[in-house]
Amino acid sequence: MILAGDLRPGIKVEMDGVPFVVTNFQWVKPGKGGAFMRTKLRNLRTGSVIERTFRTEEKLPTADLEENQVQFLYQSGDEFHFMNTETYEQFFLSKDQLGEARKYLKEEMVVTIVSHRGTPLTVEVPTFVELFIRDTDPGVRGDTASGGSKPATLETGAVIQVPLFINVGERVRVDTRTGAYIERA
Repeated sequence: MILAGDLRPGIKVEMDGVPFVVTNFQWVKPGKGGAFMRTKLRNLRTGSVIERTFRTEEKLPTADLEENQVQFLYQSGDEFHFMNTETYEQFFLSKDQLGEARKYLKEEMVVTIVSHRGTPLTVEVPTFVELFIRDTDPGVRGDTASGGSKPATLETGAVIQVPLFINVGERVRVDTRTGAYIERA
């Protein structure tokens, strides 16, 4: 159990048998009455976001989630196939279940699958990944009016902004939380 006053972004709680993750919170102390927490919670099954207000002394059960290391094998249409690295069991997830994580998946990458009572919910990719630039426009010297960056398509199909000096075929490090270029790899 966790007190509502201790809710922070990233904390996973369970309400009515459904796991939620806190995405935003605001502690409010009105002039009259007790303090309360105004929160935004994302449903880990459907991805929908709800707003909920809790009294700070209210207790919520923590979500019963399992984390397993799995290896991404391949993509077949809208299905992404994985293998559990301990049991060698193979399974697939849909494009919708993966969400933004699919932009950074490459074959043989080891990721973490978060499951709730045996049902896979989300995939957590490493914070930083190294990927090749598949396509980008050549940088024009002196063209810094646009902030000194240009769009580039990665080997996984994701499009990020990179500096003008980055060319096709180069390996770059990308922050998967923000989708931002970090450095050459």
